[in-house]
Amino acid sequence: MWTLINQIYATHHSQNAWAILAVDGAWHKVLPNSPDGVTNVLVILAAARANGKQVYVVLDAAKNITQVYL
Repeated sequence: MWTLINQIYATHHSQNAWAILAVDGAWHKVLPNSPDGVTNVLVILAAARANGKQVYVVLDAAKNITQVYL
C-alpha cells in the first residue's frame, strides 16, 4: 500500500525499528530478517519521512513491515 510515514523509531538494540504509517496511524515493526535489512528499510523510511514522500509498504499477516519501496 502507498502511504506517508508519520514517525519512525529505533533503539540501539539489534534489529529494533518501528514506523507509524499514515494509512492506519499504527506502529508497525520492521521485520528482523537481518541487521542490514532492518537498517536499509529504516533508511528508506527516514528519507521518505524527511522529504514528505510516499512509500509502498508491504505488511505480513502480523502487520510487520517486510518490504518498502520509495
